[in-house]
Amino acid sequence: QVQLVESGGGLVQPGGSLRLSCVASGIMFSINTMAWYRQAPGKQRELVARIFMYGSTNYADSVKGRFTISRDNAKNTVYLQMNSLKPEDTAVYYCNTQKYGMDSWGKGTLVTVSS
Repeated sequence: QVQLVESGGGLVQPGGSLRLSCVASGIMFSINTMAWYRQAPGKQRELVARIFMYGSTNYADSVKGRFTISRDNAKNTVYLQMNSLKPEDTAVYYCNTQKYGMDSWGKGTLVTVSS
């Protein structure tokens, strides 16, 4: 059974930083593609960043240059470093992976960017 547990969300002022973490179990973490998605109130869930087995990454245009996704295979953990946060980054952030072609999701962590 796949389990994804996110942490690190909270309230931050515009221009601030947060680091999200997601600990995974039930998968061969080192070979799995890991991703962060987010869903703002009233909007569809969208891909934020993805990291592949050998460390290559891709990002949504809206976060390029501000967010960095990384992974620590020894800790079965994927991170999302978020800098220069904007109010429009406010959302619930979800960790995602796939096993046997099926999506698995964490419960999410809320990020609120507000002064």
